[in-house]
Amino acid sequence: MDNLTFTGRSVVVTGAGRGIGREYALLLASRGAQVAVVDLGATVDGSGVDGDDPAAAVVEEITRAGGTAIALREDVADERGAARIVDAVADAFGGVDSVINNAGVLHLASFEALTREEYQRHLDVHFYGSVWLAKHAWPHLRASGTGRVVNSISAAMLGNPQMVHYGSSKGAVLGLTRNLALEGAAAGIKVNAVAPGAGGTRLSEASNDSLAPEVVEYMRTALLPRLVAPVGAYLVHPSCAVTGEVFNVAGGFVNRMAIVNSAGFHDPELSIESVAANVDQVMTLPEGSLVQTVPVPEPAA
Repeated sequence: MDNLTFTGRSVVVTGAGRGIGREYALLLASRGAQVAVVDLGATVDGSGVDGDDPAAAVVEEITRAGGTAIALREDVADERGAARIVDAVADAFGGVDSVINNAGVLHLASFEALTREEYQRHLDVHFYGSVWLAKHAWPHLRASGTGRVVNSISAAMLGNPQMVHYGSSKGAVLGLTRNLALEGAAAGIKVNAVAPGAGGTRLSEASNDSLAPEVVEYMRTALLPRLVAPVGAYLVHPSCAVTGEVFNVAGGFVNRMAIVNSAGFHDPELSIESVAANVDQVMTLPEGSLVQTVPVPEPAA
């Protein structure tokens, strides 16, 4: 197969100053894309700004290698910031062909300790940040004829210790992805999501206290951020034909996350007792299905 290139295509990557976002930006620029590197330089928990300018550093790296990029220090959680991002990219590159919503925040906390502010912060960055950027880019994506959106979700939405706020906000992004895929179909806009697994990033390091030490070490050494970037890059290529899908990506492994229904049972006189009698039938999935369940610890003695 010939190398897939992105010459003449403009791509917005949020959270692109570090980690996986940086790898997206570097890879796309190396293949000819005009990249908008968006990063506010916020703290990992989103409560403030570190004071550095990681977007500018990535742009310098890209231009030094002969690529084309602009740095934008905007807050995707603010709809006005999202609008400014789109306007700046349209002015610089003539339009917007693709968006990768990669910006994220994380602060571990037990459910009982979580505040409304924490919930809102995670929703603002993950869910609303994805909504606002896609919404303001939408006319450009439609005009492109091959508009592409890639959202970032997480296996944490299926259950992870101390991540109720993070996981549930990522679950909202899954719903957004599926619905935007339907919304964009007639205009040729493809919308997919990536559930990445990568170690050594600020977000993964912030989650270390919820993981076993051997898992942390494995993530740092085997699940490299650069091994996530090719999937996101493919999903924003004009040849990509899939839409409404989620891909798990970690350490070179790629698979599709699917929502499946069991055969279940039917009882026109449904009762509590018939549910109890048929619960095994309800729970049985097609042979070969890989099911991610929530680990339930044994009760304390």
